[in-house]
Amino acid sequence: MENLFTVNEVKLTYKTKQKASERPKILSSESVYKILLNCFDADTIEYREYFKVLLLNRTNQVLGVFNVSEGGISETVVDIRLILQSAILSNASGIILCHNHPSGNINPSSCDDNMTRKIKEACKIIDISLLDHIIITSESYYSYADEGRL
Repeated sequence: MENLFTVNEVKLTYKTKQKASERPKILSSESVYKILLNCFDADTIEYREYFKVLLLNRTNQVLGVFNVSEGGISETVVDIRLILQSAILSNASGIILCHNHPSGNINPSSCDDNMTRKIKEACKIIDISLLDHIIITSESYYSYADEGRL
């Protein structure tokens, strides 16, 4: 019966795997696109939808890329809690959302807009900056920040 009242705990450790001087710095949406395009499999970027999060420190240096989900041809499931958990555990100050459109169309859907809004609201509560949401294809990208939609 005692075990029912025992609270599970999460142990937090922070181990850096890259020297600060070696981390790429985000300067523009184009630099985000170039970094993230390398994180997608060139053989499947036009076949399946993937959702990733770029984790950044205060000076917009890349702490890492978190693979949120893999989906089907036209969608993937995005769990906001996993995004926020990855940001907190990596000690990120800011994040950039990214997903691909296998169709090659870079324009955001209404589902993309709704998801971006929800994630932005969640980030605001825990003081993590949502800096951009990039939709990529093998040839181009769309930036919510560049379009003034954040």
